[in-house]
Amino acid sequence: MARAGVTAERLTSAAADLADEIGFQNVTVSALARGFGVKPAALYAHVKDAQDLRFRVRELALGEMADRVAAALAGRAGKEALVAFANAYRDYAKEHPGRYAAAQLELDPETAATRAAGRHSELTRALLRGYGLSDPDQTDAIRLLGGTFHGYVSLETTGRFATHPRSADVSWSRALDALDVLLRNWPEA
Repeated sequence: MARAGVTAERLTSAAADLADEIGFQNVTVSALARGFGVKPAALYAHVKDAQDLRFRVRELALGEMADRVAAALAGRAGKEALVAFANAYRDYAKEHPGRYAAAQLELDPETAATRAAGRHSELTRALLRGYGLSDPDQTDAIRLLGGTFHGYVSLETTGRFATHPRSADVSWSRALDALDVLLRNWPEA
């Protein structure tokens, strides 16, 4: 019997909050059940298993990130759009490290094409159209931007930039300047 007030949506939200607090890799059905004051078995009326819960957190995170990026991009093009997009991505990763980790779970082709991950791709493609890029160059540029943003955020959030006197914010800004120059001067195939 499902416990009153416990829903798949509330469990997903609580799991996402817990991921930000203790790390996505540490979120378990047992830990989540303790937070709701129920036995772990009670949660299976709302989620299939731990993997289903993890995928739900991934979808929540991808949706939140897409919402932020969409709001940041509104009315912007070119470098202004690139900086807004990148900053929304970076800020989300820093504010929600557990959710961000969840968003990095592998997507199967069906999920990537039909859910929040597809929104990320479309938002990035909109940004790149402002630079005059079309496929297949858009695909290459999406991979470049994703790799750059994820790599930078991953290194920054693990403290890899903390020991150098140059601010990580200054380096981030310079990296975005370089990406803008590259996108404006995309090499011919």
